[in-house]
Amino acid sequence: MAELFYQTVHHVNLGDYSREQVNAWATGQVDLEEWDSSFSEHVTVLAEENGRIIGFGDMSLAGYLDRLYVHKDYQRQRIGTMICDELESRVSAFRYWTQASITAKPFFLSRGYRVVREQNVERCGVLLTNYVMEKGKTVP
Repeated sequence: MAELFYQTVHHVNLGDYSREQVNAWATGQVDLEEWDSSFSEHVTVLAEENGRIIGFGDMSLAGYLDRLYVHKDYQRQRIGTMICDELESRVSAFRYWTQASITAKPFFLSRGYRVVREQNVERCGVLLTNYVMEKGKTVP
């Protein structure tokens, strides 16, 4: 999953971020113990094809969508949609929220999320723009 994360950021997100920004975002040095702990605490969904992970996402029980990445060769095939659908069906939260990249913003808008605010986050001394986005459940 760490390799898929790195490759996705360095190929897919390069269209919206500079080389310096993607290098700061995905350095190739993931703390695997920290990731494992986070995935264990969250609801995690994997998409696989022929035993190969082609996408993954995870969400806290409070509704925070932490990570959502789809392999560069599987973009625009509804894999992200399927992962999000599964996460949202398995996590019963009043609202869902995420910090979406410039690249992911249209995807989340199409899912009914709204932009709460634009923000700049710092990674390795480099600023990256992203968006706090949320979607509330309809109350019957």
